[in-house]
Amino acid sequence: MKLPPPNFHHLQRLSDDTGLIEHAWFELPRRYCGYTVDDVARGLLVLCREPQAETMPRLVTLAETYLDFLYDALRNGRFRNRMSYAREWIDAVHSDDAHGRALWALGTAAHCAPSAVMKRTAIRLFEAASRFDTTYPRANAYAVLGAAELYQTDSQNAHAITLLEQWSTRLPRLLDSQQWPWPEPRLSYDNARIPQSLLVAGTLMHNASMVEQGLALLQWLVKVEMRGVHFSFTPTRGWRLGESRPGFDQQPLEAAAMVDACVDAFRITGDTAWADLGMTAARWFLGANDKNLNLYDDRTGGCFDGLTADGVNENQGAESTVACIAALQQARRIDSMLYDRRLQGEQQVGFVDSGRANGTVGRPVG
Repeated sequence: MKLPPPNFHHLQRLSDDTGLIEHAWFELPRRYCGYTVDDVARGLLVLCREPQAETMPRLVTLAETYLDFLYDALRNGRFRNRMSYAREWIDAVHSDDAHGRALWALGTAAHCAPSAVMKRTAIRLFEAASRFDTTYPRANAYAVLGAAELYQTDSQNAHAITLLEQWSTRLPRLLDSQQWPWPEPRLSYDNARIPQSLLVAGTLMHNASMVEQGLALLQWLVKVEMRGVHFSFTPTRGWRLGESRPGFDQQPLEAAAMVDACVDAFRITGDTAWADLGMTAARWFLGANDKNLNLYDDRTGGCFDGLTADGVNENQGAESTVACIAALQQARRIDSMLYDRRLQGEQQVGFVDSGRANGTVGRPVG
């Protein structure tokens, strides 16, 4: 199945000169729902990942708008999350996940934003927000991924180094149980971010044990989330052993997280089985799922908000649309990496190969 290139049309439709509208009614922005740092951070990340963005003025302007939104959200080292359509911050409590996602987006912008000014601004904001402390596993994972991005731009940046060294030790580890090695009592949301962050941090820190842990957790997650030849992702209520599968509703962010994690596993180990799994996860958006239904709307460039027991949730909100863009970007990247491998023979693809150098190459299950 040939996958389409990422399409930013619906992302632009959901955006205005303030930020990214959180929800949609079908494809129409629900402006009264306002904006969140969660979604703006996700949007900034995919815009900065887009290799052609700097030649596309509308995407550059959008990225600048999103970065400005994060600047306005930051107060006293913490990000507020929710802004009303009236442009008023309405948070009662800060969101750790939103803060972690903002750090991830800022680290990515520091690494590959479409302008030098944006890169410098992102570094300043990352540093201002990097003293954040959390016990939440996914917030830790997002922040570690952001620090890894910044570190690749500036390996001497003290904030990135400190965050990598301190927070990576808080990432959940593999449990000593063949039946349930996952470090939580049940799978919940954005699950693949935990092994992905272990892989990325372990590689940069030359920590072979951390890379092994990340590969083992990702192998297990792939095993429990594959149903035949397609992925059947953890539903919104979560899942544990003994509960029925498939479960619904399945969310696009789960598929995007799996694609990202498999791409990093391929990049780090050089094992093309991970590339195949990444493409399989991306095809979930194009009908390789439990209902054989497309979640990607090629008419709008948006993505339906979930796979339900009865079909699809036909609303096309920000989180789902960005997740689909991210997955299609990574599918394109896999194609490029495989092409490079064919040109270079069997030469390793990864940017840092501490996993292979320390004998920790793993092969995925299935």
